[in-house]
Amino acid sequence: MLVRPQRKHGPKAEMNVVPYIDVMLVLLVIFMVTAPMLVQGVNIELPKVAAEALPTENERKLLTLSVKTDGSFYWNLGSEIDIEQQQDSAVELAEMRAKVESLIAEHGDAQVYVRADEAADYGRVVAAIAELQRGGVVNLGLITEAPDTMATGAGRP
Repeated sequence: MLVRPQRKHGPKAEMNVVPYIDVMLVLLVIFMVTAPMLVQGVNIELPKVAAEALPTENERKLLTLSVKTDGSFYWNLGSEIDIEQQQDSAVELAEMRAKVESLIAEHGDAQVYVRADEAADYGRVVAAIAELQRGGVVNLGLITEAPDTMATGAGRP
């Protein structure tokens, strides 16, 4: 009959952290060597003159396209965002695209902002954005407005 020797010690469930310490030390050395290289530069002395910055000409026009609740469109072209004025309007997408495309072609690189009534059909707004894209608009932004009740905190449960 074979008798197995009794183990004096049970299995160890400890994690060997020596390899992790080695890796951390290697990384520390690498970072210590490379950090001074990142801040190297060339010192130069710029001439000291009394000059003012050149004025920038902001020739870029802003076209604000609004989508009404009934799905019709109106827009205004100017040097700033204006949601109150109405320069032109259209009911159909194709008509809006043709008119806006001619405005964009006439005024060059114009920034277009789209705003929609809260109750406007989302599909209509997306269709308008797609038509603007087909018409050559490359700079497009969306205008949103926070409702008064959320700004003041009223109306919250």
